[in-house]
Amino acid sequence: MTVESFLDVIQSGIYTLLFSITPVLALSLGVGLLIGIFQAVTQINEQTLSFVPKIFVVFISLVVFGGWILNKMMDYLVEIFSYYMNLV
Repeated sequence: MTVESFLDVIQSGIYTLLFSITPVLALSLGVGLLIGIFQAVTQINEQTLSFVPKIFVVFISLVVFGGWILNKMMDYLVEIFSYYMNLV
């Protein structure tokens, strides 16, 4: 295995990870932004107010996007295995 092939596998893994986790992070960011605006408008400075809705949104988004994320990770795993089988 050469350095270039190792870097290709790592780069593909990073792209797969970033691409698959983006919907969950975007929804969490959106909810955090809305709660931050709500706290600024109402001047409620409760620290725990932002955690519960974000945790709920992350849980729901993982339930909704979990199958799609699993398919992306399985495709990456198959890609790695097929790549290594071609080397042997």
